[in-house]
Amino acid sequence: MTQSSSQRTAGEKELLEKARRLLPGGTLGNITVRDDLDFLVREGRGSRIWDVSGNEYVDWLMGSGPMLLGHAHPAVVEAVVKAVEQGSTFFATNERAVLLAEELIKAVPCAEQVRFTTSGTDACFIAMRAARAYRNREKVLKFEGGFHGTSDYALMSVTPSGALEFPQGEANSGGIPKALQELMLIAPFNDLNTTESIINAHHDEMAAVIVEPLQRVFAPQPGFLQGLRDITARYEIPLIFDEIVTGFRLAYGGAQEFYGVIPDMCTVGKIMGGGYPLAAVLGRADILSMFDQRSASSEEWINQMGTLNGNPIACAAGLATLEILRQPGVYDRIHATGKKVKDALVRILAENQVPAQMCGENVVFDVFFTDKPAINYRDGSLADGQMMARFNAGLLERGILKGTQKFYPSLVHTEEDVERTIAAFEEVAPTLKG
Repeated sequence: MTQSSSQRTAGEKELLEKARRLLPGGTLGNITVRDDLDFLVREGRGSRIWDVSGNEYVDWLMGSGPMLLGHAHPAVVEAVVKAVEQGSTFFATNERAVLLAEELIKAVPCAEQVRFTTSGTDACFIAMRAARAYRNREKVLKFEGGFHGTSDYALMSVTPSGALEFPQGEANSGGIPKALQELMLIAPFNDLNTTESIINAHHDEMAAVIVEPLQRVFAPQPGFLQGLRDITARYEIPLIFDEIVTGFRLAYGGAQEFYGVIPDMCTVGKIMGGGYPLAAVLGRADILSMFDQRSASSEEWINQMGTLNGNPIACAAGLATLEILRQPGVYDRIHATGKKVKDALVRILAENQVPAQMCGENVVFDVFFTDKPAINYRDGSLADGQMMARFNAGLLERGILKGTQKFYPSLVHTEEDVERTIAAFEEVAPTLKG
């Protein structure tokens, strides 16, 4: 089924016009599509979403990852309804937050204690602050192209020009104080030699190293994460895994379980909140003690409070989600679904002689349109962005929704979803080189 502006009802067109007037850019700031393919989501169930005009899409975006169980999963809905009936928020510590913290500590190898926040941005920001307080140092090393939310610190060298030499950072948003460039060190992902050189030179100034263990869709090269663990341990620099995406996706224990490398702290969000606003910092008790006013000194104590931290509704959704993910065979199924789609896309692009590199793991991946290997941001920046835009638009026209970058397979994607997606690949691939 082809979606187009001609299939927009008068009601959706009116709402789209309101969005353009009321929202900057007409969006929530998350995803941009071509003007002739703008649509507004009305609802989602399982692996499908519907726009206001009633058009149906196979959803590989899945809320940018949280909906590993699909939209409106009955067990999650039931848990949320029950929680809502007992009160929406309390500010005081609540039962469900404690139970979810207990389950997170059981699941995640590095976790000894938990500090809840409401978003991945907040969790990554707070994790860096905790490391600064613990180490009494100010500089943090991150990797070029890594996305750790939208705080001032995190938006350094997310989409850099490449004009600066490592470890200099480049602000990639308006409104970021220039002084922060001095506090963020930048290294190339999957380049252990350069990273080690930077850490050797700056370890006395460093509070932490933060990394997405699977950076966007770039999988770590063999030995990279373990080498990073060894270098940071040598200097007693806290290593932070940003597992907002990978937590409970690659495996129940996240990237730490999947890759077998344990950091000092990690951030989790998306899946662990069951689609509700919830995230957390997990890690060593001695580092997280900086949040405890009774044990930290007045200079070290981190004042971190939030009206909705550990919200009981979000925690109820998280508990219900994790209960399902603990069932036998769940991750085998998700990995198998992703592999079918990934392998089919590789085959179809090769048959059509479209230069492409597949990146990522079976449970989160995408393609880069280039004939050169892609293992980090600079490699990916050399790919054909216009071809990617045509690819994404072509899929959307055929009722297949994915993000600007990333396929997110879920537990509820069916054989029919996979077949429909592969059929769209077959139609779109011959058009890409035109």
